[in-house]
Amino acid sequence: MKGKNFSFNISELDLSVPRIGQMLNFGEGECEGVFSEMIFSALEEAEKLPPARAEYTIFEAVKFSDAEKTIEINDIIFEVNRIVSSQLRGSDSIAVFLCTAGPGISEKSRQAMEAGDLLTGYIYDAVGNEIVDAAFNLLYKDLQKHTEVSGKKLTNRYNPGYCDWKVDEQEKLFRLMPDNYCGIRLNSSALMDPEKSVSGFIGIGRNVRFNSFTCGLCDRTDCIYRNIKDKE
Repeated sequence: MKGKNFSFNISELDLSVPRIGQMLNFGEGECEGVFSEMIFSALEEAEKLPPARAEYTIFEAVKFSDAEKTIEINDIIFEVNRIVSSQLRGSDSIAVFLCTAGPGISEKSRQAMEAGDLLTGYIYDAVGNEIVDAAFNLLYKDLQKHTEVSGKKLTNRYNPGYCDWKVDEQEKLFRLMPDNYCGIRLNSSALMDPEKSVSGFIGIGRNVRFNSFTCGLCDRTDCIYRNIKDKE
């Protein structure tokens, strides 16, 4: 197994005020003036918080069952179902990853909302989403450099809770990451704490591919990322 840990400050994440405006459903040209200033202020506050953390471990011994739509890693069987199974099939190995923005940004959001400042609370919530996504993107780029040396490619990331992969499978996933550099905990519903965290699989191999936009594979219509893509 090979793996790597990361720590990213806000300045390394290249966060965008317009992108966060999109996350808040501002249309083109609407995220200006006071709204832009509020987002920028939230980003400045986020710089004072502990850095985002990320990690991955590459597992070479991977078994696929096309009939059962499962993936076996280290004697743990994941019931990933049809979509994830089809997208990861052909992988020579799988990178299991964890990534978190940390608890601070969610606490900022909660405090603002409890004080009745709902807009600021929503902005902090959107900033938290962008932090964890930007940290994951840097992890992905590092993994890409590692695999390209051997002529291999990467799939998209696939997360428990999406594409019919049940969220309680995260309990199995975390068994593969016992050191848990990110410090993420699971509650009784298998949801992650800190809230602004992601986990999942990335397929690695010569016969896999990255899909630039995978919403067509998924049945969810309430996803913020689908909504953003629909506006583009």
